[in-house]
Amino acid sequence: MAQQSLTFKGVDDADQVNKITTALMMLDGVDSVEVGRHGAEVDGRVRREALIKAIEALKLKIEVH
Repeated sequence: MAQQSLTFKGVDDADQVNKITTALMMLDGVDSVEVGRHGAEVDGRVRREALIKAIEALKLKIEVH
């Protein structure tokens, strides 16, 4: 199992954190996710690009690195 880290800018509240968590958990290959206001730790076999696209699709006006 691989672990990947993402960094966020612009996540302001728990609602956004919950939306990001749900979006990432719905992806095939994701085993577990820990999301906070400043980033996420993702375990599983999923491409980084897929993680970023899932977050961008939420249109939350946040930056993902």
